[in-house]
Amino acid sequence: MIDLKYLQNNFEEASAKLQKKGVETATLEKLQILFTSLKEANATLESMKAEQNSMSKLFGQYKREGKDISELKAKVDANKEAMVPVQEKAREAEEALYAVALAIPNFPDDSVPEGADEEDNVEQRRVLEPRSFDFKPKEHWELSEINGWIDFERGVKLAKSRFAILKGEASRLERALINFFLDMNREKGFEEYSVPFINNATMLQGTGQLPKFGDDLFKIEDEDLYLIPTAEVPLTNMYNDEILSEKELPLLMTGYTPCFRKEAGSAGRDTRGIIRQHQFNKVEMVAIAHPDKSEEVFDLMVKNASDILTALGLPHRVVELCGGDLGFSAATTIDLEVWLPGQNQYREISSISNTRDFQARRAKIRFKDGKKNRLVHTLNGSALAVGRTIVAIMENYQNEDGTIEIPEVLKKYM
Repeated sequence: MIDLKYLQNNFEEASAKLQKKGVETATLEKLQILFTSLKEANATLESMKAEQNSMSKLFGQYKREGKDISELKAKVDANKEAMVPVQEKAREAEEALYAVALAIPNFPDDSVPEGADEEDNVEQRRVLEPRSFDFKPKEHWELSEINGWIDFERGVKLAKSRFAILKGEASRLERALINFFLDMNREKGFEEYSVPFINNATMLQGTGQLPKFGDDLFKIEDEDLYLIPTAEVPLTNMYNDEILSEKELPLLMTGYTPCFRKEAGSAGRDTRGIIRQHQFNKVEMVAIAHPDKSEEVFDLMVKNASDILTALGLPHRVVELCGGDLGFSAATTIDLEVWLPGQNQYREISSISNTRDFQARRAKIRFKDGKKNRLVHTLNGSALAVGRTIVAIMENYQNEDGTIEIPEVLKKYM
């Protein structure tokens, strides 16, 4: 959650930052009204508490002086009763402010480029040159038909559209990639975890999926539980409402999980193939870092994801997201986009974000800095999305007859 004190004390500056991320003026004005209501309710309550304390102190004096306390007691009781609706009003004002604040995205870093959508993202560099084909490269679903790798029809039969079955060599390739990603991450210092694929609502609120993105989650009926949309949720929230020691930081974590997303609002996008599925596998990196060191950890995570793609021989580019394309929890994001010759374009395969203290404030993740508790910084990123890596290998390593080579680094796994 955003720092509400900063927003209140620097409203114009904070509003300008949020508008960079597409937050509407009406929402900010509503926040300002709620701030005023809470401030007024708290001021009235504090005044009544001060009066209550002042009168309460008179009891001892009255007794010492032998005065009748019945009138004083009546005033104290009346004031106490009058405080009840004021306390309720302050509580309601605070809850209303908190509810709106939970749906407000993180402040973007000052360095984030201006822009409305992905068309305004800024390419930083390209890694590896795309291969030149002496034939027209096929798209992955065409290659799947030739090799019998993906069964789309039976995936739909088992569930619904945007589900698929990998079989044979494709299934082996998926398993090989998961192991390769985890091994690469471990070599960079990320400790491996196996986590629950179902989390409760508090955890999803902690990392920012709830309440704003509830429509994109698969909820368990009659339970306060959801299928996770990413391993970022359980890995980050392992430390929900905990105080870490400074020497523990940074905590570098990695884990493989399936991810479940309704893909609300993506109707008509990537309907063919396995680019956009309701269920997909991903190996995630998550870091909990000291605020002064989170930039270093961010660079490490970006480099690691790029190194994995380079080891696989997959051409890719590094792109900085503009304000309008930045995710809800992110203060800054770098996307890695892999080259797909069949589509003749770069497509996102990893998104690495520093959320600063946004998630930590929601999830109450702190560290002991001397005598004071401070919020940590949390970071997350894919290393990598498994299905999209399979697509990239299929299209970049295809032969004219439709057969597919396997990258050298994966041969020990296959």
